[in-house]
Amino acid sequence: MKALIIAAAAAASLMATGANAQQAAAPTNPGPVIPGVCVYYNARLLAQSSAGQAVETRMQQLAQEVQGELQPYATAIQTEAQALQSAGASLPADQANQRRQALQQRVQEAQQLEATRENELRYTLGMQRQAITTAVSPILTAIYQEKGCGLLLDRESVFMMNPAMDVTDLAIQRLNTALPTLSFNRMPVPAQQGQQPAAAN
Repeated sequence: MKALIIAAAAAASLMATGANAQQAAAPTNPGPVIPGVCVYYNARLLAQSSAGQAVETRMQQLAQEVQGELQPYATAIQTEAQALQSAGASLPADQANQRRQALQQRVQEAQQLEATRENELRYTLGMQRQAITTAVSPILTAIYQEKGCGLLLDRESVFMMNPAMDVTDLAIQRLNTALPTLSFNRMPVPAQQGQQPAAAN
Protein backbone atom coordinates (compact mmCIF):
# COMPACT_ATOMS: atom_id res chain seq x y z
CA MET A 1 0.00 0.00 0.00
CA LYS A 2 1.07 3.56 -0.72
CA ALA A 3 -0.48 5.40 2.21
CA LEU A 4 2.65 7.43 2.93
CA ILE A 5 2.98 8.44 -0.73
CA ILE A 6 -0.62 9.61 -0.83
CA ALA A 7 -0.24 11.45 2.45
CA ALA A 8 2.53 13.54 0.96
CA ALA A 9 1.05 13.98 -2.53
CA ALA A 10 -0.68 17.33 -2.21
CA ALA A 11 1.90 18.90 0.07
CA ALA A 12 4.74 17.81 -2.19
CA SER A 13 3.01 19.38 -5.14
CA LEU A 14 2.88 22.81 -3.58
CA MET A 15 6.29 22.46 -1.98
CA ALA A 16 7.66 21.73 -5.45
CA THR A 17 6.06 24.96 -6.60
CA GLY A 18 7.97 26.77 -3.88
CA ALA A 19 11.19 25.10 -4.92
CA ASN A 20 10.63 26.09 -8.54
CA ALA A 21 10.32 29.67 -7.40
CA GLN A 22 14.06 29.75 -6.70
CA GLN A 23 15.60 32.11 -9.23
CA ALA A 24 19.04 32.13 -10.79
CA ALA A 25 21.60 34.45 -9.22
CA ALA A 26 21.00 37.98 -10.47
CA PRO A 27 23.64 39.33 -12.86
CA THR A 28 25.71 42.29 -11.69
CA ASN A 29 24.59 44.20 -14.78
CA PRO A 30 20.89 43.41 -15.30
CA GLY A 31 20.74 45.34 -18.57
CA PRO A 32 18.28 48.03 -19.61
CA VAL A 33 14.62 48.22 -18.73
CA ILE A 34 12.74 47.54 -21.95
CA PRO A 35 9.75 49.90 -22.16
CA GLY A 36 6.43 48.10 -22.38
CA VAL A 37 7.82 44.69 -21.39
CA CYS A 38 6.68 43.27 -18.07
CA VAL A 39 7.30 39.89 -16.46
CA TYR A 40 5.11 37.90 -14.07
CA TYR A 41 6.03 34.73 -12.12
CA ASN A 42 2.90 32.77 -11.24
CA ALA A 43 4.80 29.97 -9.43
CA ARG A 44 6.28 32.50 -7.01
CA LEU A 45 2.88 34.05 -6.39
CA LEU A 46 1.45 30.64 -5.53
CA ALA A 47 4.36 29.93 -3.19
CA GLN A 48 4.71 33.32 -1.49
CA SER A 49 1.24 34.90 -1.37
CA SER A 50 -0.68 34.51 1.88
CA ALA A 51 -3.44 32.60 0.06
CA GLY A 52 -0.94 30.28 -1.59
CA GLN A 53 0.74 29.56 1.74
CA ALA A 54 -2.67 28.93 3.34
CA VAL A 55 -3.40 26.41 0.60
CA GLU A 56 -0.09 24.64 1.19
CA THR A 57 -0.67 24.43 4.95
CA ARG A 58 -4.23 23.18 4.60
CA MET A 59 -3.31 20.62 1.93
CA GLN A 60 -0.66 19.20 4.25
CA GLN A 61 -3.33 18.87 6.96
CA LEU A 62 -5.75 17.15 4.58
CA ALA A 63 -3.02 14.78 3.41
CA GLN A 64 -2.29 13.84 7.03
CA GLU A 65 -6.00 13.19 7.58
CA VAL A 66 -6.02 10.86 4.58
CA GLN A 67 -2.97 9.06 5.92
CA GLY A 68 -4.75 8.59 9.26
CA GLU A 69 -7.80 7.20 7.48
CA LEU A 70 -5.77 4.74 5.37
CA GLN A 71 -3.34 3.56 8.05
CA PRO A 72 -5.80 1.23 9.87
CA TYR A 73 -6.48 -0.56 6.58
CA ALA A 74 -2.77 -1.08 6.01
CA THR A 75 -2.24 -2.29 9.58
CA ALA A 76 -5.17 -4.73 9.49
CA ILE A 77 -4.14 -6.13 6.12
CA GLN A 78 -0.54 -6.59 7.21
CA THR A 79 -1.64 -8.27 10.45
CA GLU A 80 -3.93 -10.70 8.65
CA ALA A 81 -1.32 -11.48 6.01
CA GLN A 82 1.24 -12.29 8.71
CA ALA A 83 -1.31 -14.43 10.57
CA LEU A 84 -2.03 -16.43 7.43
CA GLN A 85 1.67 -16.90 6.78
CA SER A 86 2.30 -18.00 10.37
CA ALA A 87 -0.59 -20.46 10.30
CA GLY A 88 0.78 -22.08 7.17
CA ALA A 89 -0.34 -25.67 6.66
CA SER A 90 -2.01 -25.85 10.07
CA LEU A 91 -5.10 -24.17 8.62
CA PRO A 92 -7.60 -26.37 6.76
CA ALA A 93 -7.50 -25.63 3.04
CA ASP A 94 -11.05 -24.30 2.90
CA GLN A 95 -10.45 -21.91 5.80
CA ALA A 96 -7.17 -20.73 4.31
CA ASN A 97 -8.80 -20.04 0.95
CA GLN A 98 -11.70 -18.23 2.57
CA ARG A 99 -9.38 -15.99 4.58
CA ARG A 100 -7.19 -15.31 1.54
CA GLN A 101 -10.21 -14.25 -0.47
CA ALA A 102 -11.41 -12.01 2.35
CA LEU A 103 -7.94 -10.50 2.62
CA GLN A 104 -7.80 -9.87 -1.14
CA GLN A 105 -11.18 -8.15 -0.97
CA ARG A 106 -9.95 -5.88 1.85
CA VAL A 107 -6.84 -5.04 -0.19
CA GLN A 108 -9.02 -4.08 -3.15
CA GLU A 109 -11.30 -1.96 -0.96
CA ALA A 110 -8.30 -0.20 0.55
CA GLN A 111 -6.79 0.46 -2.87
CA GLN A 112 -10.09 1.87 -4.12
CA LEU A 113 -10.40 4.15 -1.11
CA GLU A 114 -6.80 5.24 -1.54
CA ALA A 115 -7.36 6.11 -5.22
CA THR A 116 -10.54 8.01 -4.34
CA ARG A 117 -8.81 10.08 -1.67
CA GLU A 118 -5.84 10.78 -3.94
CA ASN A 119 -8.16 12.08 -6.66
CA GLU A 120 -9.98 14.20 -4.09
CA LEU A 121 -6.72 15.77 -2.90
CA ARG A 122 -5.65 16.56 -6.45
CA TYR A 123 -9.07 17.99 -7.31
CA THR A 124 -9.13 20.08 -4.12
CA LEU A 125 -5.67 21.50 -4.84
CA GLY A 126 -6.67 22.30 -8.42
CA MET A 127 -9.79 24.14 -7.29
CA GLN A 128 -7.85 26.26 -4.76
CA ARG A 129 -5.25 27.18 -7.37
CA GLN A 130 -8.09 28.09 -9.70
CA ALA A 131 -9.53 30.37 -7.01
CA ILE A 132 -6.17 32.14 -6.72
CA THR A 133 -5.90 32.46 -10.50
CA THR A 134 -9.42 33.94 -10.66
CA ALA A 135 -8.54 36.47 -7.95
CA VAL A 136 -5.23 37.51 -9.48
CA SER A 137 -6.48 37.92 -13.07
CA PRO A 138 -8.06 41.38 -12.60
CA ILE A 139 -5.05 42.40 -10.52
CA LEU A 140 -2.71 41.55 -13.40
CA THR A 141 -4.94 43.39 -15.85
CA ALA A 142 -4.82 46.50 -13.66
CA ILE A 143 -1.03 46.26 -13.24
CA TYR A 144 -0.60 45.75 -16.99
CA GLN A 145 -2.49 48.97 -17.66
CA GLU A 146 -0.86 50.98 -14.85
CA LYS A 147 2.67 49.97 -15.86
CA GLY A 148 2.00 50.64 -19.53
CA CYS A 149 2.90 47.09 -20.46
CA GLY A 150 2.69 46.19 -24.12
CA LEU A 151 3.83 42.65 -23.41
CA LEU A 152 3.48 40.54 -20.25
CA LEU A 153 5.85 37.57 -20.25
CA ASP A 154 5.71 34.42 -18.14
CA ARG A 155 8.79 34.31 -15.89
CA GLU A 156 9.05 30.56 -16.60
CA SER A 157 10.06 31.47 -20.16
CA VAL A 158 12.55 34.19 -19.17
CA PHE A 159 16.02 33.11 -18.05
CA MET A 160 17.33 36.51 -16.94
CA MET A 161 15.89 40.00 -16.91
CA ASN A 162 16.11 43.40 -15.32
CA PRO A 163 14.17 43.00 -12.03
CA ALA A 164 12.54 46.39 -12.59
CA MET A 165 10.35 44.71 -15.22
CA ASP A 166 9.08 42.08 -12.77
CA VAL A 167 5.56 42.87 -11.53
CA THR A 168 5.23 39.73 -9.36
CA ASP A 169 5.86 41.45 -6.02
CA LEU A 170 3.17 44.02 -6.75
CA ALA A 171 0.76 41.26 -7.77
CA ILE A 172 1.48 39.36 -4.54
CA GLN A 173 0.98 42.51 -2.45
CA ARG A 174 -2.41 43.22 -4.03
CA LEU A 175 -3.51 39.59 -3.90
CA ASN A 176 -2.69 39.47 -0.18
CA THR A 177 -5.15 42.34 0.27
CA ALA A 178 -7.83 40.99 -2.08
CA LEU A 179 -7.55 37.33 -1.00
CA PRO A 180 -5.68 37.11 2.31
CA THR A 181 -6.43 33.43 2.86
CA LEU A 182 -8.43 30.42 1.69
CA SER A 183 -10.37 28.03 3.95
CA PHE A 184 -11.53 24.70 2.55
CA ASN A 185 -12.01 21.00 3.18
CA ARG A 186 -11.28 17.98 1.01
CA MET A 187 -13.62 18.11 -1.98
CA PRO A 188 -15.28 15.13 -3.68
CA VAL A 189 -14.56 14.86 -7.38
CA PRO A 190 -17.76 15.61 -9.35
CA ALA A 191 -19.24 12.56 -11.08
CA GLN A 192 -19.02 14.17 -14.52
CA GLN A 193 -15.28 14.64 -14.00
CA GLY A 194 -14.69 10.95 -14.61
CA GLN A 195 -17.04 10.91 -17.60
CA GLN A 196 -15.31 13.68 -19.53
CA PRO A 197 -12.60 11.55 -21.22
CA ALA A 198 -15.23 9.12 -22.52
CA ALA A 199 -17.39 11.96 -23.80
CA ALA A 200 -14.41 13.49 -25.59
CA ASN A 201 -13.86 10.37 -27.70
